[in-house]
Amino acid sequence: MTIPAHIAIIMDGNGRWAQARGLPRAAGHRAGVEALRKTVRNVGESGVKWLTLYAFSSENWSRPASEISDLMGLLKLFIRRDLADLHRNGVRVRMIGGRDTLEPDIRQLIDDAEALTRGNDVMNLVIAFNYGSRDEIVRAARHLAQLAAGRHLDPQSITPEMLSGALDTSDIPDPDLIIRTSGEQRLSNFLLWQAAYSEFVFLPCFWPDFDRSELDRALAVFAGRERRFGAVDARGAVS
Repeated sequence: MTIPAHIAIIMDGNGRWAQARGLPRAAGHRAGVEALRKTVRNVGESGVKWLTLYAFSSENWSRPASEISDLMGLLKLFIRRDLADLHRNGVRVRMIGGRDTLEPDIRQLIDDAEALTRGNDVMNLVIAFNYGSRDEIVRAARHLAQLAAGRHLDPQSITPEMLSGALDTSDIPDPDLIIRTSGEQRLSNFLLWQAAYSEFVFLPCFWPDFDRSELDRALAVFAGRERRFGAVDARGAVS
């Protein structure tokens, strides 16, 4: 079976999972962290080298302050509790997204996690935190515009590869497979540029219920797809 090199997941449905059980949303987020831990292990065991998880979008700041506080606390808990195991298992931890608006203690935890695991190469875990793809693209365009304004770059020489190189994911391969849980079928401002030729699998389960069987289902769907990247297939059909 063909295994994707890079899987990206939109972890959706924590709140609805909790609501369906008469629990507070915070309980759904805690259950979602447990699903995250299992997913990192299961994805690694499947032979996938890159896993990107959409943990907190730049639009999530509009949520109630209490929920944001819970999410920040869960991020801290995950890093403090799981970092040693991730490092021991050869997982490199990275973060994409804006850091300037994060609390200093969270920035320090992220910096420490990246520094500790920088030499690991068994698997790459990328956390998209305070991330929004439109913001990322704007920041990249602004960077290239500043180079052009300073006459360090000819605007006519700008290529897609140059813009890719200015993104948060400059040294991260584009995702082969993007999974979204909870039954929603949209990207929600996630990896818009990078998803140009990704395969999409939308699963009805809420994120806390995402387990090895759901991962295997998504991998089986991916293996059955024919990826042509704008070329033609063996029968001459245009993609």
